[in-house]
Parts: sequence; structure tokens; C-alpha cells
Amino acid sequence: MSRSRVRRTVALVAGAAVVLAACDGRGAAGGGGAVGGERRGASALSACEMTPNTCNSAAPDTLRQGGQLVFAIEKNVTNWNVLSSAGNVFEGGEVLKPVLPSTFVTQPDLTVAMNTDLLDSARVTNTNPETIVYKIKANAVWSDGTPITAEDFRYNWKLQNGRDCPGCPVVTTSGYDQVRSVVGAADGKTVTVILTKPFTDWRQLWSGSSPIYPAHIAAAHGDITTPQGLAASFTWFGKTVPAYSGGPFEIVQFTNNESVTLVPNPRWYGPRPKLDRLIYRIITDASQEQAALQSRAVQVIYPQPQVDVVQQVRTIRGVSSFVGPGLSWEHLDLNLQNGYLADPVLRTALFTAVDRQAIIDRTVGQFTTKIKPLNSHNFVPRQSGYEDVVSETGQGSGNLTRAKQLLAAAGYKIDGDQLTTFVGMPVPPMRIRYAVGNQVRRLECELFAQQVKPLGITVQVAPTDNLASTLSTGDYDIAVFSWIMTSFPYGGALQLWSTGQGNNFGHYSNPDVDRLIAAAASSTDASIAKEELTQADRRMTRDAYVLPLYQKPTFLALDNNVANVRDNPSLDGPPYNAAQWGFRAGS
Repeated sequence: MSRSRVRRTVALVAGAAVVLAACDGRGAAGGGGAVGGERRGASALSACEMTPNTCNSAAPDTLRQGGQLVFAIEKNVTNWNVLSSAGNVFEGGEVLKPVLPSTFVTQPDLTVAMNTDLLDSARVTNTNPETIVYKIKANAVWSDGTPITAEDFRYNWKLQNGRDCPGCPVVTTSGYDQVRSVVGAADGKTVTVILTKPFTDWRQLWSGSSPIYPAHIAAAHGDITTPQGLAASFTWFGKTVPAYSGGPFEIVQFTNNESVTLVPNPRWYGPRPKLDRLIYRIITDASQEQAALQSRAVQVIYPQPQVDVVQQVRTIRGVSSFVGPGLSWEHLDLNLQNGYLADPVLRTALFTAVDRQAIIDRTVGQFTTKIKPLNSHNFVPRQSGYEDVVSETGQGSGNLTRAKQLLAAAGYKIDGDQLTTFVGMPVPPMRIRYAVGNQVRRLECELFAQQVKPLGITVQVAPTDNLASTLSTGDYDIAVFSWIMTSFPYGGALQLWSTGQGNNFGHYSNPDVDRLIAAAASSTDASIAKEELTQADRRMTRDAYVLPLYQKPTFLALDNNVANVRDNPSLDGPPYNAAQWGFRAGS
């Protein structure tokens, strides 16, 4: 789950490549702009479908120096350590993106680029053992003037490798647990990292959802050694509003449940930001974001795309908006510890009866035509590894005839509204859970119950006010929620689908899948890794454990005078390039 970003209300973590989206959505909508890529007139965001990395661009010399930009976020920041499960929340990641340095940054088109402000180079110099060498910029420093060095890399590695800080509740150990050593040279500006075995997603290390915290600050607050095994500094970083920065902005004020204010970091070693002030305004009621944008109390909003919000934004003069495909994907999960759902035939019949297109048409299809059924558990269509492994199984097709045939062949009988097993035992009612307050999820659950009713299965819709706890304790038969992926699928697959992993909530286990996923995550050949992960996905799909529904859309809306802000559906979010944000000259 990697920035649990809990995308929007829960902070669970699923590997370094995924994040639980409890209430979810990450938005980009249309308000005179492009909706799902459909052109709707002149708009600052009209080109985002075709040129996601450069749309809404403006050269530095066309931007005015100064100004205050207000960006709405939907959750309060209650933990400042995004490496922790408690702090792994998307909104916290948005706030800290311009503050904490990272080695690589995911671009809007989901490719990964080296952070050229921090690094001169980063490359694999040896494959046996796999060795990565990072060259840190000579002038890269923290806001107090302390150089950024290998010590910072080493400290963050020790927090996350699962050995040196065993009590630290980190988001993930993926990749870091394969690192044997982190050694500095040339005043610490050259970092040599040696791994015990290859890590396919090595660019994930010290980037994205696991940025770099300052080692010298940690040393002043307990470092990683305590009798209890929990690093004192790990806890301190979570509780303390950062007074440090290694990025283009630094935090100067935090008002609980109201706002976080950032100003340019005077020790920033990259191009000077144009803005005088960047304010993240906390608006927990999404229905109020449109009004704040209309009054220009905020200049940018990034809410989950509900039909009414999208339609209202489209009526605001001088505002552009865009609906785009995100990295968050909606899915149905089954709890295999439910005695009846342990039967793969029953699971397959349930998923075959589900009509995914009908669910889309009744929910997100109301405001965009671009969302289609998703047919992979590890990739989305814009990623090169995407391959349809679901359609061939018939799952998600809404084929009731086929679903009934599967049950009959296994000895099940449908007697009126009751399904019975081959020994005459009635299949009891099941509960489907979703995060309370999410109307899209409520409707998805109701539609699921209606679609499987002809199989003689009764499904009771039961909201939960703590989805994280509901999933982790197994208090469900069926659950609907979202994972937020990153551009690093292999570590994420380990966390989600491997036997015994913490985010494998339904307790799925298949030795062949375990073997293939482990091989994919340790390959030095990207094409082989993709093939191995696809094989694992195809095998898991046949086991009918999780049914992907659709790739959730994002929704971005902004004042037309704002430049260089664009949708980034990854966990890096729109603030991935906050140093370039500004107002067009003359505005």
C-alpha cells in the first residue's frame, strides 16, 4: 500500500508499491477541460490526455515571481512519518513531497525519472552481487546546511530493512531487506549499495512513498537503538512537524485541521521556486471544495470524482479540470477463511455472476466514458506490463447461466432463494463490507448482492467505520475497497498476494504463485520479470480470490492562471513538481 495514502481515509500499507484506499478516489475532473480525455473546449488541461508530462506547462520566464497558491487536501495530517504505517496517508505524502528528497520520481505518464536536483547519477554497476551506485549533488544540503550524504541513505535503510529496527511499524521492507550494505565515499556524496540478491524495482529504494529523512536529526532524537527495538527517532519524526527540509519548500506553520503553510527553502540547491507561499488547506468535507475553488479561497482541488462535484466544477468560469485514469483500482475481495468461500468453485461462480460493466455504468460511468473493466491485479492499462488475464476466465462477465453450471457440476443445488452444498448444507448469508460514508461503494455492494442473488446466495451489505481493522481482523466475507499502485509492481505483488503477507487479508496461498512472484521481484531482466508476474496473476485469477472491477478515475481542477500543476495519478501526486508551480505573468 504504499502511500496509504490511504487514499483518502485509511492508512494501511501494502508493500512499497500499493496503498489501501479506504474511501478513495484521486481526482481529476473536467470543468471546461477534458473529461476522460474528451475535449470540451479551451482549457489549461486539454492536452493532459495526450501529453500528461507537459500539459499546462509554462516556462519560468513566463511566470511571475511570487504569489500564494492554495491547494486543497481532504485529510488532516496526524503523523509526519510517511515511512510508518500510521503516517502512510496520501495527503501527508502530498504535503511532504516538496520537503523530503527522494532518488526517483514517478511522472504523470507513470514512467520513473531520476531526481536530477538531488542526484548526478544512479545506476547498477554490477549484477553479481547487484550493486547500485548513487552520486549525490555536491551542493545538496538540508535546510540547516548539513550535507545530504550516504549517512541519510544508511539511516533510512536501517529503519526499513526489517532487521536493525524490528519494532518499527514501517510501510514495507520490500527491497530494503535485500540490501546487504550501504557505504559512503567522497565525503559521503557517493553511495554504494550492495544487495544480497537482485531487486527488480531497485528504483523504488529511497523514492516515492519512502523518501529520505535526515540522519543527523535522527541522531539528535534517539537514532534507531532503544531497548524496546523501536527507534526513538522513528516515533519522533511521526509526532513532530518538520522544521527541516531537503526539498524546495519548508514548513513554517501547521494549524491542526486547518492548513499547512510552506515557503521556499533558502538552502534549496535546485532552481528557485516561483511561489512565495504554498498552502495546503485541509477541507475534509469534499462537497465544500467546489465552493472554495469558485470563491478562489483555493486555486487547486484534487477530490474524489463524484458526479455532482464534477458537474458543479464544470460550471465555474476561469477553471479547468480533467478526469484521467488513476493508479487506484477498485476490487472485490473474498475472505478464504470463511468455510464456504474456501471452495474455489463457489468463489468462481460468485465472480462469474458479477457484471462489472453494469457496476461501472451505475457508478463512475456516470461522469466519464473512459473507465472499463480492469483485467490485471498488478498493472493498469497505461503500464507496459498490462495484460488481460481475467476475461478468459469469464469472471466479471455477469454470466449467470455459466455460474449456475459451475455450481451444478460441483453438486450444489439452488432451491428457491437458497443454495445448498452437495451434502445438503445451506450456504448461509454473507456480509459484504465497505467504508461507511462512501456512496459509490455502497451502491457497488448493493449491485453485487443483486447480481449473485439468483445463485441462491444472500449477501448483506454492512458498512464499517474502520475498514483497516475490519480487513486485518477478517471481520468480513466479501469486501470492496481500492489499492493504490505505484510504478513499482513487483514489491507490491509480494506484499499483496504472497502467503502470510500482512496485506493478504483474505489469507490466499498458492505455492506456484509465491514462487513466480518471488522470481519476478528478483529478476535482472525486466521482460522476464513481467512474464513471471503475469503467469502468477493468471494462476491467481483462476483461483478467484480477488476480482478487479475498474481503474478508478482521478479528478483535478484548477484556476486557469495556475501553471505547471497537472494530474499525477501515482502516489507522488500533483506535488511531484511543486518547485515549478506558479502563476502566469499578468495574472
